[in-house]
Amino acid sequence: MNEEKWMREALKEADKARIKDEVPIGAVIVCDNKIIARAYNRKEETKKAVAHAELLAIEKANKKIGDWRLTECELYVTIEPCLMCVGAIIQSRLKKVVYGAHDKKFGAIESVVHSFEYEGWNHYPEIIGGILNEECSKIMTEYFGKKRSK
Repeated sequence: MNEEKWMREALKEADKARIKDEVPIGAVIVCDNKIIARAYNRKEETKKAVAHAELLAIEKANKKIGDWRLTECELYVTIEPCLMCVGAIIQSRLKKVVYGAHDKKFGAIESVVHSFEYEGWNHYPEIIGGILNEECSKIMTEYFGKKRSK
């Protein structure tokens, strides 16, 4: 299953974030069955609230293809995107969004806000959630468990 293959690549990015003591969220963008952008959370490193894996991956993909429209691209991210990232997904016209674990605090697709149930957006990507849910949840749970035990 391709969704699992690409999610494993996003998990590799999440692990890079974990190693750097960033919240372990990773993302990849796939176009024509190959990865064109990879990113992980970099909020602590950059001191920027907007340095989410999804936004960084979208920026890299825009640069790679030379356009702001990513209409033939798919985003794979380890955690359900937040509201800010959903806005970028809509703006960039991503064809498909695949995420791993639900986010009960910030998730803006199914958990907290059901963004794509609203009428009126100019773009609605295909959404698939829960891919490699256990692995995607585990990296977050372990990261925050270690943070709390300190």
